[in-house]
Amino acid sequence: MLEIKDLHASVEEKDILKGINLNVNAGEVHAIMGPNGSGKSTLASVIAGKEEFEVEKGSISLDGEDLEDLAPEERAHKGIFLSFQYPVEIPGVSVTNFMKTAINESRKAKGLDDMPANQMLKLIREKSEMLEIDRKFLSRSLNEGFSGGEKKRNEIFQLAMLEPKLAILDETDSGLDIDALRIVANGVNKLRNKDNAIVVITHYQRLLEYIVPDFVHVLYDGKIVKSGGKELALELEEKGYDWVKQEAVV
Repeated sequence: MLEIKDLHASVEEKDILKGINLNVNAGEVHAIMGPNGSGKSTLASVIAGKEEFEVEKGSISLDGEDLEDLAPEERAHKGIFLSFQYPVEIPGVSVTNFMKTAINESRKAKGLDDMPANQMLKLIREKSEMLEIDRKFLSRSLNEGFSGGEKKRNEIFQLAMLEPKLAILDETDSGLDIDALRIVANGVNKLRNKDNAIVVITHYQRLLEYIVPDFVHVLYDGKIVKSGGKELALELEEKGYDWVKQEAVV
């Protein structure tokens, strides 16, 4: 599904990614771990097409289609979803209305008419019940006054509604207490299936106790220096990141 080859990227003329190779297949969950400044969020942003990052070399493709010339919204329409570490507030726009707009814009990009109102309401009802979201929550302004847990749960709701091919969760555990973490992780697990793929970016192993990855990759100084199964996350928790330095390719 997602294929990254020899990816080099920079921001403000500073090299951040220095040769990333990664393959993510449908039905898989990949965790990307690493210390601060290793390039984890940059990798997520480059996949999503954020314009402040410059791809110097390499390629990113989704289902065999090169993404290089596609804008962020076009990549989203192709099926890429990025949850933000710090979601923005949009006063005056309810969660429900935001989702209606997002879904209909995606349908328009595929040449489809707007989703009928009754179908939209049914979908909202089904997904909110699946994620145990109170109806009152859906009428609130997007992220305005939301707690950290509410913001993250809202992003999982967006993920459920949009049903992307590839979901990238960028430090979705940041700032969450243990109860909020469980709620968010349970939502993600309910959305896992054989047709989609999930990339989880995190510092800590604790999230991976709830969202169990098929593969774990360690990013260090802009390169993936080690890959393994879920047991690699436990090893990182025990030893920290210093021990992977010697495995970094100079």
